[in-house]
Amino acid sequence: MKPLQGITVVTLEHAIAAPFCTRQLADLGARIIKIERPGVGDFARGYDERVSGLASHFVWTNRSKESLTLDVKHDEAQKILQRLIMEEADIVVQNLAPGAAARLGLSYEILSAAKPGIIVCDISGYGGNGPYRDKKAYDLLIQSEAGFLSVTGTDDQPSKAGPSIADISAGMYAYSSILAALLQRERTGRGQHLDISMLECLVEWNSYPLYYAYEGAAPPPRTGASHATIYPYGPFPAGDGKTVMLGLQNDREWTLFCQKVLLSPELAGDPRFLTNSKRSAARDEIRALIVAAFSTLTSAEVVARLDAAQIANANVNDMHAVWAHPQLQARERWRQVDSPAGKIPALLPPGSWEDEPPRMDAVPALGQHTEAILKSLAYSDKQIADMRAAHAI
Repeated sequence: MKPLQGITVVTLEHAIAAPFCTRQLADLGARIIKIERPGVGDFARGYDERVSGLASHFVWTNRSKESLTLDVKHDEAQKILQRLIMEEADIVVQNLAPGAAARLGLSYEILSAAKPGIIVCDISGYGGNGPYRDKKAYDLLIQSEAGFLSVTGTDDQPSKAGPSIADISAGMYAYSSILAALLQRERTGRGQHLDISMLECLVEWNSYPLYYAYEGAAPPPRTGASHATIYPYGPFPAGDGKTVMLGLQNDREWTLFCQKVLLSPELAGDPRFLTNSKRSAARDEIRALIVAAFSTLTSAEVVARLDAAQIANANVNDMHAVWAHPQLQARERWRQVDSPAGKIPALLPPGSWEDEPPRMDAVPALGQHTEAILKSLAYSDKQIADMRAAHAI
């Protein structure tokens, strides 16, 4: 039996933060009923067509869900939604525009008055109160507002993270908070209101730079793919034109690096480089020494020296290399899941899953489960047909 088997989540979600949260719950066996707008659905369905005609973001965050199309502004659709929550739901998740869920009668205050065990998770850009409550918030905007861009990129140009990290951080904190709320409900019988702010989630992830800049101190500089405060830690060119990523964490590793990789043991005792702070301040000098030492070596030869010295290193992979990554292949991390476009590959969720595998069911077509869900609520064929004709579903 999967950990969340028997738990039902009704979710009014779009884009990434809430769908990423609920997909994690689905992986654990929860039933996820995704409410989508008739005709268009979650707007992430239209971001691109990269996965056999399906959107890459949508495929990633929406497997193992049921799609129910409701026009939640329609009176009949609102009645269906209320019935579904009251009769089936353990959890309601939403990341609609600020205030929209409350106007639909889906606030925790209203729902818990009738169903004390309900867990309601609201995900928004800035949280349920405060002067920024009603501001629109997209991932890049939150990366900017949280200060992430100020410490990411090069000296000349700030950069966003490639993945949607503000959305991902909010989705993961929503997921972990829901698991904690379920545990608390087991003990108390009562549900919980969870107010998840994308800003607060990303600021939490950004807390090392915050503390580094404590009491007016200079924040970490933008250093591209190198570490801002540890050196040498980043990409270095080899003589064959390829790049090797390496990282040193302490003075002992610096000594080994000088002895076994640079073959210059005298550098280990050079007073300019004795501590990480000194090495970080002397980046240009150290980089020149490393580039010179690597210039006569292929990337494979550099990696062989690093491995022999037990210095951490990595390939600078692109997405195609990750698809074919030998470690993922050896650990059998890829599975096939169904979708409206046929079978597509999906990565197993992180974890060992020793008792039984996670749930990895199909990515749903828009409205695929509407009729089945309505029939489970005792709606007749005629009632369903009438609601379709009225564009309520």
